[in-house]
Formats: sequence, structure tokens, C-alpha cells
Amino acid sequence: MELRHLRYFVALAEELSFTVAAARMNISQPPLSQQIKDLEREVGTVLFERTSRRVKLTPAGISFLVNARTILSGVEHAAKDARDIGAGQVSVINVGTTGSVLLGPLAELIAIFGKRYRDVVMRIHEMGPQAQQAALLARRIDVSFIRRPPHEPDLITQLAWHENVGVVLPAAHRLAAYDQLPLSALKNESLVFLRLSDSRFARYLRDCCIEAGFTPQISHEVVESYSLTSLVAAGLGIALVPECVQKLSRPGVVYRPLEAPAPSADVQIMYRPDRSEAIERLIGLAGEVLNPGPPPREIASQ
Repeated sequence: MELRHLRYFVALAEELSFTVAAARMNISQPPLSQQIKDLEREVGTVLFERTSRRVKLTPAGISFLVNARTILSGVEHAAKDARDIGAGQVSVINVGTTGSVLLGPLAELIAIFGKRYRDVVMRIHEMGPQAQQAALLARRIDVSFIRRPPHEPDLITQLAWHENVGVVLPAAHRLAAYDQLPLSALKNESLVFLRLSDSRFARYLRDCCIEAGFTPQISHEVVESYSLTSLVAAGLGIALVPECVQKLSRPGVVYRPLEAPAPSADVQIMYRPDRSEAIERLIGLAGEVLNPGPPPREIASQ
């Protein structure tokens, strides 16, 4: 299937006349008719009802029209972006992050940046922490927002924003009666946890539990922090989560902060030393919006 098939299809779907659609596409009617037949054969179903008096979309054709328009619009948008970038009119920042980090102030930062710097296109790529490191080094993304960034001397990290760790637990749980909890209070509890094999943040939380005097009893592991609330709601355990997760209200589940000293869920911004001017703008805005105060000191990831 080629893009011309989709363009011919959309023209006929909008004109509902082979004669008019052919004139619109600057071809004769027989080639248009053949292109539509070829498309229907490739799709595997009839897209138009044809009679001597009219052309009408079938239910399958109506559905296909929605998707065809989306594809063509995406192609046109991609081509425009490429032309603008090639002409030096816009820059692109590819941002790597996780879904749970997006629950925090990152989305607001991206929105503010888009309004302030209209000559920069930002694209969000959700991916795991290890994949973000690989993508940064391979130049598939330009910047990463991540908890507990990996050890990588070729990348720079600095604080994006502070965030605490709290506990999510069923509202009927005996520990829910307390306004805040010491980490050691979880000693005999069944915990649902981030996947230890994928997440340095998860391993950090496990180590914090060990320092508090116990090895966490982990019943289930998941990839994203916001998935933990579903497991807690189902009664499968309690969970240690970044404080932003409490935004996900769920019946029967409550959030309690931890007593100091408590684990942190600070988010770092990570990027390559040879960052572009657009990345410099983003780093500056992050310091202004997310972590007001003196400019953070750059350090090699370690």
C-alpha cells in the first residue's frame, strides 16, 4: 500500500464521484478506478458501494477513511517538520522519561517551554530508565528526566526537582490511622514493588528498607509506580511510591508520608555534554520552574 492509494481513496471518499475525484487528482477516471480496486484488494474488503448512479462508502470504508486521514495528516506534519528543521526555522528536543515522572511537574515544564520557545518542537518518549541511558548515548533522545540515573561518565546530571517517597496502603489498613510512618513500620508488611531488575530506584528503595532494619517482603513487581496503586487497591500489599503518585486518587486507597530521614524520589535531568542551544534553554527553564534558587551545579553522572 502506497501513500498515493490513500490520497486517491480520500479524494473519492470526499467527492463520491469518480469523475470529480479524478479531476481533483489530475488523473483520468480509469486509472483512479484501478487504484481503488488495488487498494480494496490489498485491504481485503470493499470500501465503496458502486452503482450506475452513485458512489457510497461502506461501513468498512467509513472506518478506513478516519485512519487514512490520520496517516496522511501525520505524513504532512512530518514533512513540514523536516522542511522547517532543514531550513533552520525550528529545533527539536527529544525527551526521554517514564510515565510516573510525567505525573510530576514535567508536563507543566514542557507546556511552559512550548509557549516560550515556539521555534522548538518537543517530543516525549516514554521508556524505561536503562533504555533512556542507551538512547541518550546513541543520540536518539536529547535529554532524560529520571530517578536515580545510572553511572555514566559520558553524561551530565543535575537536579530537576525534589520529591519525597511515601506509602500507599488500603484505607482500612491499621497503619492508615497514622499521619506519617517510619520506614521501619513496614517491616512485617507484604510489599508490591517496582521491578528490581529494571529500576535503580527500586533497588535504592530496597536498600533503604535494609538500612531501616528489614528486608522487604515483595509479593509482586511492576514496571511503573502508578501501577502499584492498582495492586494496593486489590489488597495485594502496600507500596513505597514517589509523592506524585498520590495524585492518582483511587477509592479505598490512602497515601501517607514517611518520617524523616526518609528515602527521596528526586528527579534528575540527564544530557550529553555537547548539548544544543535548545537544550540549554530547557535546562535553564527547568531550574527556573522546577527548582527555584541558585543554578544547580553540573556533575558527571556517577
